[in-house]
Amino acid sequence: MIRIGNASGFYGDRFAAVKEMLTGGRLDVLTGDYLAELTMLILGRDRLKAPDRGYARTFLSQLEEGLGLAVDNGVKIVTNAGGLNPAGLAQAIRELATRTGVDVKVSHVEGDDLLGHGFPGALTANAYLGCWGIVECLNAGADVVVTGRVTDASLVAGPAAAHFGWDRTDLDQLAGATVAGHVIECGTQATGGNFAFFTEVPDLTHPGFPIAEIDARGDAVVTKHPGTGGVVTVDTVKAQLLYEIGGPRYLGPDVTSRFDTITLAQRGPDRVAITGTKGEAPPETVKVCVNTLDGFRNSMTFVLCGLDIEDKAALARRQLTAAVGDEGLHWTLARTDHDDADTEEAASALLHVTIKTPDPKRAKAFSRASVELALASYPGCTLTSPPADGTPVGVYRPEYVPQQAVEQVAVLPGGERRPIAPPTVFGTGTGTGMGTGEPPPGPEYHGGPTRRVPLGTVVGARSGDKGGDANLGVWVRDPAAYPWLAHELTTDRLRELLPEVKDLDIERHPLPNLNAVNFVLHGLLGQGVAASTRFDPQAKSLGEWLRSRHADIPEVFL
Repeated sequence: MIRIGNASGFYGDRFAAVKEMLTGGRLDVLTGDYLAELTMLILGRDRLKAPDRGYARTFLSQLEEGLGLAVDNGVKIVTNAGGLNPAGLAQAIRELATRTGVDVKVSHVEGDDLLGHGFPGALTANAYLGCWGIVECLNAGADVVVTGRVTDASLVAGPAAAHFGWDRTDLDQLAGATVAGHVIECGTQATGGNFAFFTEVPDLTHPGFPIAEIDARGDAVVTKHPGTGGVVTVDTVKAQLLYEIGGPRYLGPDVTSRFDTITLAQRGPDRVAITGTKGEAPPETVKVCVNTLDGFRNSMTFVLCGLDIEDKAALARRQLTAAVGDEGLHWTLARTDHDDADTEEAASALLHVTIKTPDPKRAKAFSRASVELALASYPGCTLTSPPADGTPVGVYRPEYVPQQAVEQVAVLPGGERRPIAPPTVFGTGTGTGMGTGEPPPGPEYHGGPTRRVPLGTVVGARSGDKGGDANLGVWVRDPAAYPWLAHELTTDRLRELLPEVKDLDIERHPLPNLNAVNFVLHGLLGQGVAASTRFDPQAKSLGEWLRSRHADIPEVFL
């Protein structure tokens, strides 16, 4: 068994987690995931300001104390904090080790940066590498491995493959490790964070970070250090399995993992086994995260209190449009007001307006023009923020290139550059598994007496973003309720429950082994989080909105 912990789910996660994981119990490897599509944009803008930047500087600060603790406890560190400059971060770690007197071998992985390979106008263009560069570094004796844009799960699959001596043909083992990596990659989301049934978690004040104990077959147990907050249950693990996925075939550069073959089982307090995962050959192409700059944006919010809310909103809209023009303005009126309210806040609605423009001066003038209406608009006119400069807009898009077009290189502790050959055997999986049409509703279901209550009474959900698309994973905890869920939650029914998605292209993917259904909602987030003007630009609350909707639920499940 190899025991792999995680100490970061995103750039900005709990700073103390590295120390907590290194002092809380036994580990063989500590990973840290710092990259997301939005993070690559942030690092790209950093690199524009200073070419020697482009990596997650927070991680370097965490190693001020954590590096010595890792060496003292015999823990390897594997992280994608290198971002756009893994060589720069690796060198900074060596300098830190020299300054603090820590004897450590540092290695890094290159080859993901495809900025000069046919993506005109791109700020960043990074291929999602697999695990074999990490394997090569660990086999060469590295204590710390820094990568750029690898798949999040590769941070776990790499150490497991190195430990057990797997090769590219060990697809079931690689798939099992990939699934374990997917579960722990987002940190405390596997231990009760962002969990639909969070009120049942015994101690969520300071949840512990997750650990995957992986065996030679690729089976795993997800757990956490003893005495830490949060909880690890079949449902907290299942929620994370359903996060930001598509169809049953989960495509990666090294293996296609079959999420419809996963079996979950509780094996004791805070111990969940993940077994039976099957793997298939990877696809011929690898995904590339491309970010471009697309002008500037700015936002303001008008507070509308009391009577005549619609007329007040219309006046503010008319006045601001006259001042700056209507091109690029996006308006949303949130009717948060209540009739005959007993507090001023409860009597108020919010009028949100965002501008997207190629002209930074217009973006700045927009907020000043909003403030200038304070004494010249509707009665009670006020805003929630002072004027501000506009910020650059980043647009993410996925591209795909042949695996052979990516030249992955492991730079070993001694400086040797060792090329990593691409795979030579490919599968035919498309990632959607069962196609984009409406699949059969599922197992036979016989109705009975129902009661109209919120769906969240019996249904859990987890949602998130993938560029301009969103995913929405929904499950029931009682296996007997799955036939009802499969019949109830069709794409047409989802459009009724969530009117904002009624005109979108929606994929629906049943996962009966998880008592779950996953939806992919294409285009909900427009051009992605950095450009979206949606109220919830990363779709993090989409699942909770669904759970709050009322439906006729069989009384037997209540």
